[in-house]
Amino acid sequence: MKEGQTRTGFYKLIGKSQEMQRLYSIIEKVASSDSTILIMGESGTGKELVAKAIHFLSVRAENPFVPVNCGAIPKELLESELFGHEKGAFTGAICARKGRFELADTGTIFLDEIGELHPSLQVKLLRVLQEREYERVGGVKTVKGDVRILAATNKNLEEATKRGEFREDLYYRLNVIPVKISPLRNRKEDIPILRDHFIKIYSDKRAMEPIVIYDDAMEVLMKYNWPGNVRELETLIERFTILTENGAVTLEDLPERFFPANQHTPIVSSGGIPHLPPEGIDLNSFLDEIETNIIHQALERSQGVKSKAAALLGLNRTTFIEKLKKKGIDTVKSGDSQ
Repeated sequence: MKEGQTRTGFYKLIGKSQEMQRLYSIIEKVASSDSTILIMGESGTGKELVAKAIHFLSVRAENPFVPVNCGAIPKELLESELFGHEKGAFTGAICARKGRFELADTGTIFLDEIGELHPSLQVKLLRVLQEREYERVGGVKTVKGDVRILAATNKNLEEATKRGEFREDLYYRLNVIPVKISPLRNRKEDIPILRDHFIKIYSDKRAMEPIVIYDDAMEVLMKYNWPGNVRELETLIERFTILTENGAVTLEDLPERFFPANQHTPIVSSGGIPHLPPEGIDLNSFLDEIETNIIHQALERSQGVKSKAAALLGLNRTTFIEKLKKKGIDTVKSGDSQ
């Protein structure tokens, strides 16, 4: 690729925004090392795709890539899942079984939702990171492992360590090289190219002509904040492909969540003054959506530094953080702790 040329995609990651160009560049730089990497981003941003890109660009590309969702496996089963077990280690262990770390030997293990890891397993993972060795459940033999560890989280682990929810020593062991993925609301210029990508995938899958999204419907999609990020957009396109009649998506086809106050009639502004639609609105919901939008703008302008974002809104930092928690807004910017 020529220097300065904008890429629209990279190892199944899609986007041409500056945020995505930076991400592609970071992936290329970190892939050649064997360091542990912590991938941070909201749910639905594509953390596993980033992990796969790092693996398949590395010298371990021909060896196993083994993903583990730490939040989806019950804690009483996760130790065996990670490290394996010996025959008779517990009820139902009728034979010895390799864990994910052994299966990933000479390759890469991807620990997704690492923030959900139980404290007892945090200690065991810390040992793996420090010593590159572990024992199977019920075993006494030490197993040496040659595995690169990639971890991902949608939580702010730095804040979690301050609350005592995550081991500080483990956090620093995982966070050797941090890789941050920007949420879709911060790179809306990628929405049209993502739309076209998913339309092609699902139209090809159903052997049908690609659907068309009319301009007025697309305008609403461009203004939406996408709390579910790229995964939410993909799910929406799949839904359109299955349910849309005549292959055209209009305003009436959009789910209610895309309109202020859950109304089908958008509230348009003239001279900065919102117009009340004929059917009325839910004022509390409308005001809550405005507040959420302004908070996201303040975080974006302050590059995620909470104290600066709070100052932009005339709030003290404590009040601002409480609003973030109440609204479920999770930030993973480097300035979060400020």
